[in-house]
Amino acid sequence: MGQAYFLIYVKFSDSADPRGVPVLVPCSSTSPHSNRHIRPAASRRYRAVRASPKIHYPDNVHGGEPMLKSAKRILTTHTGSLPRPPALTALYASRAAGETVDEEAIVTAGREATYDVVAKQIEAAIDVGNNGEQQREAFFLYVRHRMSGFGGAWHRRPFADVAKYPGFRAWGDVVDSGRPSVSNRDGVPKAIGAVKYLDDVLVHDECRTFRKALDACGDAGFAEPFMTAPSPGIIAAAMLNEFYDTEDAYLAALGEALRVEYEAIVSHGFLLQIDAPDLALERHVSYQDRPIGDFIDFAERVVATINHALRNIPRDRVRLHACWGNYEAPHDCDVDLAEILPAIAQAKVGAWVLPFANPRHAHEYRCVANLPMDNGQLVVAGVIDPLTSFVEHPEVVADRIERVAQVIGDPTRVLAGTDCGFDTSAGRGRVSPDVVWAKLAAMAEGAKIASKRLGLG
Repeated sequence: MGQAYFLIYVKFSDSADPRGVPVLVPCSSTSPHSNRHIRPAASRRYRAVRASPKIHYPDNVHGGEPMLKSAKRILTTHTGSLPRPPALTALYASRAAGETVDEEAIVTAGREATYDVVAKQIEAAIDVGNNGEQQREAFFLYVRHRMSGFGGAWHRRPFADVAKYPGFRAWGDVVDSGRPSVSNRDGVPKAIGAVKYLDDVLVHDECRTFRKALDACGDAGFAEPFMTAPSPGIIAAAMLNEFYDTEDAYLAALGEALRVEYEAIVSHGFLLQIDAPDLALERHVSYQDRPIGDFIDFAERVVATINHALRNIPRDRVRLHACWGNYEAPHDCDVDLAEILPAIAQAKVGAWVLPFANPRHAHEYRCVANLPMDNGQLVVAGVIDPLTSFVEHPEVVADRIERVAQVIGDPTRVLAGTDCGFDTSAGRGRVSPDVVWAKLAAMAEGAKIASKRLGLG
């Protein structure tokens, strides 16, 4: 059997739900008071109930208009994760390490951080922004709190480009050990039971918090908001399957569970971004010793699973992010974009979010000429590198935007973005928060320059 959970409600004075804010926590017995992850004194203040398997949606899961094009100017966006406050990061890191934490403190800090990160994005002139993933400890690991079947732990094999350089690997271990963080490689949960979505209250609360943060900004909001959710492929690859007979069965279960998140996000009027680093990253991780054909087969099966999970959502409400992993390393074992693009292009989405700023893949912007663009699809071009503290010059940003626009032949179908997130797992970011905001502001300035040169507006 999989991990049992309690759904607890933490009362706040401004909670929209009279029950309070829902928090899902693992339990070690039928009593929530025995759970070591909750402070005993605090647990007496909660009302615990078994998580319901029933999922409820608003009547219209399709909500919203087609995603915005850069009709009058190049719009700016990013890939999702943004720096978390140190106190919130410390709480996430402690919980991930199995230490006792105050769940009420995590809820409060996550909500406050969401309001703050929305305001900071607007100040940096981000047009298509999100909640910065503040209420999640990592871009895919958070699902262990929302789905059944995950438990235990394992360590992923070393990435091929890191293993290739022992000196670099030792240096990285020292750097990573010096700060609290959540690892998406070590101590990662496994699938030890049936994977099912436990209750949709958590994702809906996250969406409502984001909406309140937007409302608090009044007229100075985003041109368009989005939220992220992981690909079934990254979970299947990183959270080892010890339950299902086949990988396809595991992928199918993950797809159905993630469909709850996908449809919930769209039902709140947000664009959905699916984070699928697995479509490139896993070539030099899970498939590093296997033929390229085996990896392409994996990627195609993942995309087919994504498409099935999106069956109730119009393609123009979804964008797909693929990358080679958001970590600072040689990356000289990365698969070429040209080899994997045919599989990625099978996704039934309205936009692709691809990295073209980093020094290993900057030349591959030419590949976008091979993307299917016949249904009005867009390309979010990575023009900011989230792994370096260099603040890109606006002219450099403009050049990068213009190159992609020239390949596509239509600048209105290009948005400026980042190669990946700035804090994909809490505490793992490589750039100081103040520099992050400077880099995003530089992107906005570069987008203005490119807009004029491309004749927009």
